[in-house]
Amino acid sequence: MKYSKATNYALHTMLFLVAASPDKPVGVQQLAERQDVSPTYLSKILTKLVKAGLIQSASGAKGGYLLKQKKDEISFLDIIHAIEGTASLFDCTLNHPSECLIQQVMVEAENRMEDYLRNKKIAELAAQITVD
Repeated sequence: MKYSKATNYALHTMLFLVAASPDKPVGVQQLAERQDVSPTYLSKILTKLVKAGLIQSASGAKGGYLLKQKKDEISFLDIIHAIEGTASLFDCTLNHPSECLIQQVMVEAENRMEDYLRNKKIAELAAQITVD
C-alpha cells in the first residue's frame, strides 16, 4: 500500500506547524521551501487541511497557517483522512454468493493500522525536532 505524495507533504507540514510557535502564522512560501515543493501545490494540500478543521488560515501581510485543533489531539490518521479520504484501501470486485473472506481479512488489517495511526499523535514527533 502506498500513500500519495500529498499525504507525505501534509504530514510534514503538520509536523512543522505543531513544532512552530502556536501564535505566529507560518506562510505557505516558508512551508513550501522547507519541503522543496511548489507553493501552489502545497496550497491545495493546505486547503484540504483547513476543510478538515486541522488548521486555519490567517490573512494579511503577516498571515499564514496556524493549528486549529490542540496539537496533542491531532493524530496521523486525522491528517491522512484529510488528504486521502476514508474509503477502504481494498475493495473486492468479485461477485460472491456470500461475504468475501479476503475482504474480511483486508478490512481487519486496515482497522488495526487505523487504530495505530489514530493513537499516534503528530505532537509526539514534534517534541523531537527543533524548528528554525
